[in-house]
Amino acid sequence: MLMTTTLEPALSVRQVLGLERVLAGEPEVVAGAGQLDRAVRWVHVAEAADVGVMLSGGEMVLTTGVLLAGDEEAQAEYIRSLHRAEAAAVVLGLGRAFPSPPDVMRRAAERCGLPMVVLHRPFPFAELTEEVQSRLVRRKFAAVSLSEAVRTALTGLITSGAPLQLLLDEVASHSACPVVVTNLAHRVLATSGERSAVDDVLRDWERISRQAGGSEGDGWIRAELGGRGERWGRIVLCGYRGDTATGRLLADRGAEALVLHRMLGGSVHTWEEQSAQSLLTDLVSGVVPARQLLPRARAAGLPVNRRTFVPLAVRDGDPAELDRVLRLLGLPGLVAQLADDATAVLLSLARDQDAEALAAHFALRLRTETGEGRTVVAAAEALGNWDDVPTGLREALHVAAAVADTPAGQELPVLVHLRDVRLRGLVRLLRDDPHVQAFAERELDGLLCGAEGEAELLPVLRTYLATGRNKSRTAQLHHVSRPALYRRLEAIQTRLGLDLDDFEQAASVHIALLAHDAQQGR
Repeated sequence: MLMTTTLEPALSVRQVLGLERVLAGEPEVVAGAGQLDRAVRWVHVAEAADVGVMLSGGEMVLTTGVLLAGDEEAQAEYIRSLHRAEAAAVVLGLGRAFPSPPDVMRRAAERCGLPMVVLHRPFPFAELTEEVQSRLVRRKFAAVSLSEAVRTALTGLITSGAPLQLLLDEVASHSACPVVVTNLAHRVLATSGERSAVDDVLRDWERISRQAGGSEGDGWIRAELGGRGERWGRIVLCGYRGDTATGRLLADRGAEALVLHRMLGGSVHTWEEQSAQSLLTDLVSGVVPARQLLPRARAAGLPVNRRTFVPLAVRDGDPAELDRVLRLLGLPGLVAQLADDATAVLLSLARDQDAEALAAHFALRLRTETGEGRTVVAAAEALGNWDDVPTGLREALHVAAAVADTPAGQELPVLVHLRDVRLRGLVRLLRDDPHVQAFAERELDGLLCGAEGEAELLPVLRTYLATGRNKSRTAQLHHVSRPALYRRLEAIQTRLGLDLDDFEQAASVHIALLAHDAQQGR
């Protein structure tokens, strides 16, 4: 069940004192100057000594003190009763009853932390009450309109199946400040807002988020995420510049939407995966410089100071399973499924740890846990510089793709590097080069232009070259007799115009075939 909060838009004591009509009365704060940001929910004119019993909290009380003159105990009790009633402030009009600020009331207000203001010029209280009440009503109406507009927009996004990011973008557009979603350990799951402002917030996220604590000072406004009595995260408006009540409204509406989004879309862990996926995708793409992504990585919980980074990739890997094995081994890192069915892992290890041994241990444990004997982890070299991580991730993904092209019978180590995929890896790396594509088409044209070549001769050529031109093994794998194989090899040589017994010609067509298979995603 979603919990909502009722917004009560208010002016602060400071804002009321800054109104033009109030300034005409020459206001002076004589006590409680540190509490001027208290919210004024209403303005109340009262001369009764026991006014506290009539208040419900948040009122600015206006008085001339006519019933308090000459009775210092009554004056002190008057202030104490306002404090007990949680009044926002007391405004005393100087005049016949009190020609100067009464010291007893001033001292009592200072002790209670109650803002006390005196007006040095005669001032019609009715004008102040009318001004403040009309402003509060207008703010209330504006707040209700904003609340409905935000709720309608967020509900529309949810019902249309919009991702989490679009919901946060909507909240950020109304709040005009960075918006951050975290889990209970302060790990950042998602952000929105102007990029440079978000980066400034994330640069030292853990320290400033914990330092901000539960207060709403400096515009840090948070709302809890959870349901059925369980909290699992929070949404934070960082540095919101509007009034606190409106900020709470935006945070609450955002929290409602995020809880509903989770209820309809699955586990909160999906958000953590999306966070890692967004970061690793940006690193791999190179669109954003690695240095600019460092605050996001740190805020996502990845240790980045004086670390060794090991980029890994697994074809058809289950991100949840890889993450589970990481946690099982106590290895800090990020896991995310990227394009082409490859799952990337970025390990962050202490400088004094053996990066190669730990990566190999992770790969072996993954194979054991999954029970997949052919599970292979591709790895780039260990990196000591964060700026090199994008290149390392791309290398690991490239190696993983090359491993996928490895014939079923070929043995590979559990942790594969670029040096292990040799020619096949190089060809896959260059597969999108126009010169390589043209080379493959030119070398294989005689087989690619006919149905017979594609369906029968090309697979024979592929097996013949992959077995090191072993005719017996090729005939066995294709379940044909030796004479039948010879006829097919002769047809291949005729169509391609080459001699497969010539090493250089055979090597050339082998490279072309590897490039063709890589381009076709074989």
